[in-house]
Amino acid sequence: MEHNMVGWFEIPVTDMDRAKLFYNKVFNIEIQVQDLAGTLMGWFPFDEGETGASGSLMQQSAYIPSHDKGVLIYFSSEDVNTELNRVEASGGTIVQAKTQISPDVGFMAVFLDSEGNRIALHSRL
Repeated sequence: MEHNMVGWFEIPVTDMDRAKLFYNKVFNIEIQVQDLAGTLMGWFPFDEGETGASGSLMQQSAYIPSHDKGVLIYFSSEDVNTELNRVEASGGTIVQAKTQISPDVGFMAVFLDSEGNRIALHSRL
């Protein structure tokens, strides 16, 4: 295989404005929202020349946020604590503090976003 397996992800939201504000604050980014035939999509920044997948926030009746069902997405980070320190002030809840996976793999943490989705962070430091 010549590429990483994950190519795209979608995070369900019930309130696009609230979710956009949450992710903008936690990751210090600017999500762009588009209405595609009644489906709101909040696009995460993407650089074609960089590694890793991109995705979007999704507001539509078929997308239901969940804190205990479905796939767990890991966002890469320089240091998990950087984003984790912004979670609660942005309207989320920390579920698992920065935890070492192993010396070779690094660290992880888990939080609930403003919509109630379980989201994870990973860093080598």
